[in-house]
Amino acid sequence: MENKLRNLYSLQIVDNALDELEELKGDLPSQKRETEEILNALEEKRAERETVMKESFATREQSDNEIVELREKLERFKQQQHDVRNNREYDALGREMDHASARILLLEKEVHVLESRAVQAKEDITKLDEEIEIARKNLEEKDAALSVISKENEEEELKYRHERDKLLARIEKTHLQAYERIRQARRGRAIVPVKRGACGGCFAKVPPQRMLELRQNSRMYHCEHCGRIIVSDEIAVMASADA
Repeated sequence: MENKLRNLYSLQIVDNALDELEELKGDLPSQKRETEEILNALEEKRAERETVMKESFATREQSDNEIVELREKLERFKQQQHDVRNNREYDALGREMDHASARILLLEKEVHVLESRAVQAKEDITKLDEEIEIARKNLEEKDAALSVISKENEEEELKYRHERDKLLARIEKTHLQAYERIRQARRGRAIVPVKRGACGGCFAKVPPQRMLELRQNSRMYHCEHCGRIIVSDEIAVMASADA
């Protein structure tokens, strides 16, 4: 069990070092993610407005074509009025003309609405293109800044990540799951030594009996107050010497 505790504490040391390297990047990673989200949202909105524009223009063209056909029909109906033989034919032709005229009026209103919708969508796309260009430049700047920082610490980070992979292979799955869960809940510090009879994480006093048990390094113990894994100072010294 001593080696298991030692490996866990070594993992904490490595993770602390990786966290410090991550902190050197400051807010850049979160700023980059936010910019990516903004860019994605703008591009989705642009695609939606482009669809509206294309569909509006296409429907308007169909309506224009139908209006042309209906007007041609009206002209034919007017010519046919001179050739009708009775009132019944005249009335039937009149109804056809009324229907065509009403349809033309309806289509003309639709064309006006579709034209306005398409023009508005086109204007929106122009504005969105400007915003997208700004967001892309911002993203490029943040990428460049992150690359510089990452390049400066690349060798050191690779060393720690390699060491972390080796430690992960030695740690039991259940112990690793507990470590990761506590680490997430306790801002990165999952396992701490007991110093001067107190938890190294929350500084709560550890009962004397528990101190005796801890020094045996025979099992995993948790702080009764903060839930962190606590180990003897001996384990911490050995793991630090390995680092």
